[in-house]
Amino acid sequence: MKPASNAPAELALAGEDYDTNVERTVLPNGVTVVTDRMEHLESASLGVWLQAGARDEMPEEHGISHLVEHMAFKGTSTRSAQNIAETIEDVGGDLNASTSTETTSFHARVLRKDVPLALDLLSEILTDSKIDADELTREKHVILQEIGAAQDNPEDVCFDDFQQAAFAGQPLGRPIMGTPETVTNFTPDAIRKYLADHYHGSNMVVAASGAVDHADIVKQVEKRLGSLPAESVRQPEPGFYTGGEILKPRELQEAQIALGFGGRAYQARDYYASQVLATALGGGMSSRLFQQVREKRGLCYSIYAFHWAFSDTGVFGIHAATEADDVEELIGVVCQELLSCADNLSQKELDRARAQIEAGLLMAQESPAARCSMIARQFMLFGRQVTNEELMDRLAALNISRLRELAADLFTSGPPTISATGPIGNLSGVETIARQLGTGTDARPAAASVA
Repeated sequence: MKPASNAPAELALAGEDYDTNVERTVLPNGVTVVTDRMEHLESASLGVWLQAGARDEMPEEHGISHLVEHMAFKGTSTRSAQNIAETIEDVGGDLNASTSTETTSFHARVLRKDVPLALDLLSEILTDSKIDADELTREKHVILQEIGAAQDNPEDVCFDDFQQAAFAGQPLGRPIMGTPETVTNFTPDAIRKYLADHYHGSNMVVAASGAVDHADIVKQVEKRLGSLPAESVRQPEPGFYTGGEILKPRELQEAQIALGFGGRAYQARDYYASQVLATALGGGMSSRLFQQVREKRGLCYSIYAFHWAFSDTGVFGIHAATEADDVEELIGVVCQELLSCADNLSQKELDRARAQIEAGLLMAQESPAARCSMIARQFMLFGRQVTNEELMDRLAALNISRLRELAADLFTSGPPTISATGPIGNLSGVETIARQLGTGTDARPAAASVA
């Protein structure tokens, strides 16, 4: 999760070039504290982000990151689960958490005067979780229901299978929640070992945005988290895109389909270009896929493109849901549009996609929660803030020839990935799709950091 030492020039570290209101302090044990003061607010969003997620798990730990997130709220040596909930809600605040492939985060939103209380609660659930055996049994049952609900949702099944096929045989390809078998087998000692391996100062960013004072936050974080050990024991297994297929016929009204290709890592040269390409291809009602697949042919209600970046690899994808009779035609039209992007993506499409991304970035920053999350991710990935000016400059530097070259590389270098569930009939597999695109099916690592 740390920035690669051979990071390309596009994302090279540029020193302490922060916005005026952003301040950073690194504690002796490696905890990074970063704040973004928003003078006009009376509330604050704050949280702790850990560079430890689903891809950091050993096979027998599959799903433990998500379970740890749940167990953090189930009591400490001084507070019960009910007391934790009541303490934050007594002041009108809220606590929440999330687990992703590469990170786990615990966050709160409170009024200005209650920032110390929120920091106290967040620190306590991270460092003093009781991990009671009875609570663990109950929470495992809750997660088993959560897994069951996901398995009943065809779209969730399609995306879990998509990631599994795109990163076959790797932790990066496993569902975040784990499986019923792995979750059932977790013990309090297994959770304590995972915490000891990963919840360290050098893996941790404490971020706060809104009505906050940097010096006060640093003082409180040092008091509560300054004694954590500095270094982690393990590093995640390197990830690489493989491509593949998982097709699951089921008796449903619609077929859920995800088609994908090797993408770009956060620190790769074409990361921003990939985001713009996904927006131009399928990011709104004016996009190519929406116009060609839905508006002109009526083959589906919704279709969109996405680009998921990770620290060392990525995946570019298209998702749609359609009736059984339209599956093959939909895939054919999508492949035609992918190929046409490499030949005739227009300047107008580039400008429109760039405007959508720029507006989304700036609009999101009106929310302290979004700003807090953004600066936390930036410091985890790059070791610094990426300012709005820098982001806009990178987007402005993209030209049409670069996006066309990227499209040709992504969509014709192979191998594809496809996952589908529902009434899919004789849906074309990877080999047929590869022939339509004029590419091969041999797996290859996707580019991670190409200058």
